[in-house]
Amino acid sequence: MELVILGSAGGPQPHPGKAAPATAVVVDGDIHVIDCGNGVGRQIVSAGLELTDLRSVLVTHHHVDHNADLGALVHLAWTAARCEPVDVYGPAPLESMVKQYLELNEPDISHREGLGRPALAGVFRPHEVSGPGTVHEADGVRISAAVATHPPMPSFSYRVDAHAGSVVVSGDTARCDEVVELSRGADVLVHEAYSPDHLAEFMAGSNTRIERLRQHFAQAHTSAEDAGRVAAEAGVRTLVLWHLIPWQLSDEEYAAQAARTFDGEIVVAHDLQRIPV
Repeated sequence: MELVILGSAGGPQPHPGKAAPATAVVVDGDIHVIDCGNGVGRQIVSAGLELTDLRSVLVTHHHVDHNADLGALVHLAWTAARCEPVDVYGPAPLESMVKQYLELNEPDISHREGLGRPALAGVFRPHEVSGPGTVHEADGVRISAAVATHPPMPSFSYRVDAHAGSVVVSGDTARCDEVVELSRGADVLVHEAYSPDHLAEFMAGSNTRIERLRQHFAQAHTSAEDAGRVAAEAGVRTLVLWHLIPWQLSDEEYAAQAARTFDGEIVVAHDLQRIPV
């Protein structure tokens, strides 16, 4: 069992040094992708993984930095010869989004199906997540969801349990008890993190008012220090700081902020980083 950081940046704007938010939990060769920002297919192959091994895709919420390549990822896996269904999970309106994706890309899909590929619609297997609990259980892997706090979007955090260990990915969320409970005793917690004192740096050149952004972050995101609190309360072994805002801040600064509240192992995420579970 291995965690692969496919993209570690936060927010919708592309960055020169970090890809959009995406993680992969690999269990016995099967790839379970949690969040699929722009470019996730390329990041999977850049990590040395095979798109044909894609088993499931879990979307935490429908912000563009977390779902931009939801359709493209399964589509590209299909072009790489994936024929078996890929289970796709996420909040409503996931099913209608998949249907619209297939309609939007009908010219490409019909051409490739005409070359003998099986129907792409049969490879997509969407499931809408409406509340906490087990969302997927097969081949010794159980994936559970908890309601995250990311107003105004419906949002979920996910936990992957297998024989070798457990990984939790927070998605976007403010510090909340539901994520603490989901993470209880996990080997690895991948948690979003931002630095409240450096939002102005992130805002340079933006058209959003800084005070409005500060308010949003306080209500819908988690500081690195609070991510440490979540890890400590849940008793996890390793905290991986991910979805970093601002991305320009040093690893040492992010780790120092989390270390104020968590004395376990702290890893600051980097693209294509592989973390054994």
